[in-house]
Amino acid sequence: MDPDLSPQEEQALRESCTRFLYGNGVKLPADLLAELPDAIAPDRYGDGGVVAELEEEVATLLGKPAAVFLPSGTMAQQIALRVHADRRGIRTVVFHPTCHLDLFEGKGYERLHGLVGRPAGDATRLLSLDDLREVAEPPAVLLLELPQREIGGQLPSWDELTAQLAWARERGAALHMDGARLWSCGPFYERTLAEIAAPFDTVYVSFYKQLGGITGCCLVGPEDVLAEAREWRRRHGGTLYALWPYAASALSALRRRLPSMPRYVEHGRAIAAAIGDLPGVEVVPDPPPAGMMHLLLHAPADRLRAAALRLARQEGTWTWPRTQPTASSGVQEVELEVGDATLRLEPGEVRDVLERLLGDRPS
Repeated sequence: MDPDLSPQEEQALRESCTRFLYGNGVKLPADLLAELPDAIAPDRYGDGGVVAELEEEVATLLGKPAAVFLPSGTMAQQIALRVHADRRGIRTVVFHPTCHLDLFEGKGYERLHGLVGRPAGDATRLLSLDDLREVAEPPAVLLLELPQREIGGQLPSWDELTAQLAWARERGAALHMDGARLWSCGPFYERTLAEIAAPFDTVYVSFYKQLGGITGCCLVGPEDVLAEAREWRRRHGGTLYALWPYAASALSALRRRLPSMPRYVEHGRAIAAAIGDLPGVEVVPDPPPAGMMHLLLHAPADRLRAAALRLARQEGTWTWPRTQPTASSGVQEVELEVGDATLRLEPGEVRDVLERLLGDRPS
């Protein structure tokens, strides 16, 4: 079987599948539009309508005075950091080496806002209080990601988290959370989302990650900080004439899938337990604290791709046609984020699929 498909051919193959190991499965535009409520009040340039309804609901959910809807997390987080830095007259932002802003946003915080990134700790593990104590320069902001996506969705203990936040407070720094996947952290901390968000000045949450909305996010925090964020949203070109399609999708996804987060976490842990002794598979972290995990698959990338395409064509099962390389050419990394589609598969079924993916043998 030729694994060299065009992007269009690969997308068509994915859409033909009926089982998906991760996420919520294929969502075509018609599917996303069908999830929207029948009655939607439009906004105008981000004011009123379903945008205001979403902002009020998210602010209440996270226990903050206000929220602002933005079309992208890249925009939201750069704006939050800029406002905090300007208020303190300091440009340094402390974050983990795998911070999304540093890895995937073209250094926007630096190029657009003149901020200085200060990575702390080791990229292969969680940030620690000892790592922060090695930072001598005064920070404007401490940015923490919950959960830490690039290392499999790991979470610090509550005591460790509060100690890190206290370190920042003692230095006059603002506290900002990259909470793109905050939605699934409640079971680990045994706290509400508002309780987890409470120590932070500002929190960013995504509506397409885990929840499955079309796109967009909210930034929550004090009213005066978010008033500035609204001005920066306009400067970034994010105050579109009509934000209601994205806000309506976000509100629908939030109400539809947030109640399922404890089930996602429980199911993810059951999957990890079912595959933990499977030869050629490592679960990171084990057990997974949030609704996601990384799997290290001991096989060459080309063999995994060929097996994945075979499973898609012959069985209609979508796995990971593309993997991430590691330091070893014989070990590849994939991400398993639990969603509606994953819930339809028993842990034993996931184990069976992985066995065949690694063995490249027919069912």
